[in-house]
Amino acid sequence: MTDGNTVSGRELALLEGGDVDLVGRVVNSSNATFLVQLSRDGDSALAIYKPEAGERPLADFEPGLYRRERAAYLLSDYLGWGIVPPTVVRGDPPLGIGSLQWFIEADAGQHYFSLFADAPETHADLARIAVFDCLANNTDRKGGHVLRGPDGHIWGIDNGLCFAAGNKLRTVIWDFAGDPIPAALLADIEALLADIEEPAGGLAGLAGLLADGELAALGRRARRLLRAGVLPDDATGMRYPWPLV
Repeated sequence: MTDGNTVSGRELALLEGGDVDLVGRVVNSSNATFLVQLSRDGDSALAIYKPEAGERPLADFEPGLYRRERAAYLLSDYLGWGIVPPTVVRGDPPLGIGSLQWFIEADAGQHYFSLFADAPETHADLARIAVFDCLANNTDRKGGHVLRGPDGHIWGIDNGLCFAAGNKLRTVIWDFAGDPIPAALLADIEALLADIEEPAGGLAGLAGLLADGELAALGRRARRLLRAGVLPDDATGMRYPWPLV
């Protein structure tokens, strides 16, 4: 698989086994989202906590968006694309079951639009996120959901509205429409499709997070991208989230 992964054992150890203390609430988030501190054996770090108890009811997604956050990480990790920060599900944080995602230190003034305009060296990574969002059927890829870490790594966060069975793709990343998908990424998607059809490998964990119909739809999207070989276009001009950033 493509080597875009930057996950360390330290990150997973803190996420999976660290004590969780609330630091504060993230403002301007549609669902209750919290900054927390993780502590374990003298080590500490920050994470983003999204409890199921803080979710607003949605007409087109069942409760438990934290499962989709985890599923997005597993897909990114399986592909080796390093798009989604390490994310786990835990039932013991202060507000109950939810997702814990490694906090990315990033310049809040940078987002997809500024990176595309001012940092052409990021374009390959941005296009890879576009491919990922087509696979995951991301319904909410806002510009502010694309972060550049201190080391220059490009991340895609806020992936809770993914993996619907029906076509719900809404994203701001349309600048690469019609561009060929790199051969290395197509090879990763081909391996993904094989594992979806025989889920005994790296994707076995998705079965407990997504419905059977959603897993089947992931396979259909993989086949579609392999047949097309290029990133799709938005013929309607309407497949944008709101707000854009």
